[in-house]
Amino acid sequence: MNQPLRKPYIIETKPLPERYARGWHCIGKADSFGCEPRAMNYFGSKWVAYRGEEGGQLYVVGSYCPHMGADLSRGKVCGNSLQCPFHHWSWGGDGVCDDIPYADRIPPKAVIPAMPVLEENGLAFVWHDPEGQPPIAEQRPRRNEDYFSGEWSDWKMAEFTIHSNCRELVDNMADMAHFGPVHYSQVQTFKNIQDGHTYTQVMTGGHDILADEGQGFTSVATYEGPAYMTTTMTGSMDGREVTTHLLVSHVPIDMENFVIRLGVMVRKDPSLSEAENAAMVDAYTQMSVDSFIQDVDIWNNKVRIDNPLMCDGDGPVHMLRKWYSQFYMDVAEIPAALTVHKEHETKIKPRRGQEQH
Repeated sequence: MNQPLRKPYIIETKPLPERYARGWHCIGKADSFGCEPRAMNYFGSKWVAYRGEEGGQLYVVGSYCPHMGADLSRGKVCGNSLQCPFHHWSWGGDGVCDDIPYADRIPPKAVIPAMPVLEENGLAFVWHDPEGQPPIAEQRPRRNEDYFSGEWSDWKMAEFTIHSNCRELVDNMADMAHFGPVHYSQVQTFKNIQDGHTYTQVMTGGHDILADEGQGFTSVATYEGPAYMTTTMTGSMDGREVTTHLLVSHVPIDMENFVIRLGVMVRKDPSLSEAENAAMVDAYTQMSVDSFIQDVDIWNNKVRIDNPLMCDGDGPVHMLRKWYSQFYMDVAEIPAALTVHKEHETKIKPRRGQEQH
């Protein structure tokens, strides 16, 4: 007897309005910025970052002069201001024009966009808010005392451009099932915790790249806002316990592309020389990059799905996406359910037919 045809599941992908998340976004290591203007294409616009000559404060302003459209990233720093290369109009770090060398009066409308800037943990951040409001005090990235202790390496950074919407990256926090096929990890416990503007993944298991064979690892990864995620991981390398802080932070270029920064900071082994510790950091950084690249290949070749077809062995993807949506709403419209403390522990089931790596 013929079975009736079963209708295929219809993937939904709705057009996204052009809106970028509210929150702090890491734009790189703080010491990578100097007095030379640096062009940056983020949030659907072009920006320029520079340090002032007086005190070295970091500023980020819009890159186009509203006078005649010149690119300010091709200008020069004068004091704490940025001088346009075309007519030498001068723009302060707050975006306000502070000098026109051939004019007696500066037009009151002479203001360009400027983003609040923060330096913490050796990293530089910009605050983006589509409502134009100042940074929310309680959402400031937490200070990592390890960075300042002298017992850890500095950040080693790698950078990738991903051709997809940045939500695809954040989904990883709840996607327990991908760790085996993509990262060769044997997950033993997996918990997600949402709490206000933070979202944490707690995981234990084994890892074929970031831990010696037969050795386990623990990982606690936390998003502070929509784009800044740090992980503390304990694993092993060459029979030695290794504790690391990992940075996975993104900035949207536009709605279909984003830049990801992968940072690695390793606790130094006091029994090793400086050269040996440096070699250990380089080796672990390369292993972290090798593991991360496995995700990059997936992101660059997948489609965005608004209605993912889930099974009972998946992690709390819907819980995560609801939490994440708060950063795309006006603050006054965020429902309490998206910020209330909530925990979800995914039951780990034996994977059938999994190839052993």
